[in-house]
Amino acid sequence: MAVAFTFPGQGSQAVGMGKDLADAFPEARRVFQEVDDALGENLSKLIWEGPEETLTLTANAQPALMAVSLAAIRALEARGFSLKDQVAYVAGHSLGEYSALAAAGFVSVADAARLLRIRGNAMQAAVPAGEGAMAAIIGLEQADVEDACAEAAKGSICQIANDNGGGQLVISGAKVAVELAAKLCTDKGAKRALMLQVSAPFHSALMAPAANVMREALAGVAKTAPVVPVVSNVSVQPSTDPDEIAGRLVEQVTGRVRWRETVEWFGANGLTTLYEIGAGKVLSGLARRINRDIATASVCSSAEVEAALAALA
Repeated sequence: MAVAFTFPGQGSQAVGMGKDLADAFPEARRVFQEVDDALGENLSKLIWEGPEETLTLTANAQPALMAVSLAAIRALEARGFSLKDQVAYVAGHSLGEYSALAAAGFVSVADAARLLRIRGNAMQAAVPAGEGAMAAIIGLEQADVEDACAEAAKGSICQIANDNGGGQLVISGAKVAVELAAKLCTDKGAKRALMLQVSAPFHSALMAPAANVMREALAGVAKTAPVVPVVSNVSVQPSTDPDEIAGRLVEQVTGRVRWRETVEWFGANGLTTLYEIGAGKVLSGLARRINRDIATASVCSSAEVEAALAALA
């Protein structure tokens, strides 16, 4: 099998996502009901009707994106698709790793929703508002960005949070340090250094309190070996061992999302097609910039489900 399924992270959300799937496939609609029941609220109404500013809140966006991804998986399965038999690996960008793992049976949809709500709240609570920041650095070598982070930190926290590929790195940490590092990156020749509108310094050491919360939360849910190996954000290695996977999810809270290396790993291991399962086309765009020999396709509508089924047959 030369196919991998990838699952998007925060930033891909949009009001109305997944509604077409829910209307076309009862199995997809049931996923949204499962998530609503697990959280004890009508998250699906927020997903489909907004308002956008409420959907964008970390605690809502994370389970919402997972719900849409799993709705797409259930729609495929309703038409005879088998993840175990037709896909070699799964991976997800940050919260998307939970979507990938739920798709592969590591945790239930309900537990994934609850874990992501806990994760979103814990990440938000880890750092007081206004004390953390993130910035996207475009067009600068990784070593130069790391040097800028080290120079700016001066005993504080500033580090690379996301290596997205295509010349895009995201830095995260204490607000003053990130702002200084962004300026230093510009001085070093970055094409752009853009402060991001985020609510917390994700994937930095400042998220340590959230990592502790997730360690306890993951210990409290039933876990099963996934039917397809998941390639971890923090290790860029596949695993089906439940304890190892749970440990990597804890590390992921403070660790770097190594997405460029993940796509490169897929290419080096014979993968020829990456499907982006769920909202948006961010991961497809990144993959094309990282390795043009890998084909990409998105699955987030009934028409895209049909196209994927035909291609995977």
